[in-house]
Amino acid sequence: MNNKKDMILQVKDLQTYFKTDEGVVKAVNGVSFDLRANETLGLVGESACGKSVTNLSIMRLIPTPPGKIAGGEVIFEGQDILKMSDAEIRALRGNKISMIFQDPMTSLNPFLRISTQLSETIMLHQGLSKSEAHEKSIQMLKVVGIPSPEKRVNDYPHQFSGGMRQRVMIAMGLSCNPKILIADEPTTALDVTIQAQILDLMRDLKDKFNSAIILVTHNLGVVAGICDNVCVMYAGRIVEKGTSEEVFHDPRHPYTKGLLKSIPRHDQEKKERLYSIEGQPPNLINLPACCPFHPRCAHKSNICTQQYPGTVKLDDNREVSCWLFQSH
Repeated sequence: MNNKKDMILQVKDLQTYFKTDEGVVKAVNGVSFDLRANETLGLVGESACGKSVTNLSIMRLIPTPPGKIAGGEVIFEGQDILKMSDAEIRALRGNKISMIFQDPMTSLNPFLRISTQLSETIMLHQGLSKSEAHEKSIQMLKVVGIPSPEKRVNDYPHQFSGGMRQRVMIAMGLSCNPKILIADEPTTALDVTIQAQILDLMRDLKDKFNSAIILVTHNLGVVAGICDNVCVMYAGRIVEKGTSEEVFHDPRHPYTKGLLKSIPRHDQEKKERLYSIEGQPPNLINLPACCPFHPRCAHKSNICTQQYPGTVKLDDNREVSCWLFQSH
């Protein structure tokens, strides 16, 4: 995963904190990863592990206050996004880096026609006239598989089904041919059949537009079907990295193993109670300086309760942060 060829994004030691009355929430606490052109990278983990906050930080969409990007770098095309001016970041969002969100109904303006919302982005970033942007809007709806796009482009969001609204969001995200598309749980609000259609669509469009995708999800089945590489997150940190095939067939971190064991399997003949990881995710306020997974881990030792493990590079693609792989 450290191959520099075609590297388009490098996230280095990203830290995003939220100040609350109870203390400081370290939502993202030293996250680092690379993204290459035409790659699909999955960020996976339980709810509140820092997946979405990582991507909102990349887009500089953290509400301040109470949030603050406390440190790190996000290098895109040789520039640190975190040091860009407001004008530069506005020119970047929706143009070179786009984001689609979990619930398209809350992301689309219910009072504006689809044509208005698509055209606005296209005119802003591509300098097209109103009529040219309207034609491109129709073209993009056609690309994402919406029937009768010439008519549907004038409809309002409530006139579309959930799956069709998500297709509109993908059309909006890809309308300016971005180099990176961030998809934050894009299939969670959809039924299983529509989920598969949306994932197939994203896979096809990634190749067509040569975009890289960062996919945020807690659904490991989705990751297996579409992602090239995976970062497993826990308590604001990445605890394991690798290719999808490596992580699924040979997980190393105890947390990753627990996530994979908790997936229902149709190929098991013997019926067993579905596995669950014991305990609860940690409170991110004032986290101790040790491994936050140790209260739930069957393999913990004394060192796990005292220090956070460093990152161990297992091979070219594999990294893990666990004392099981370190001499101590």
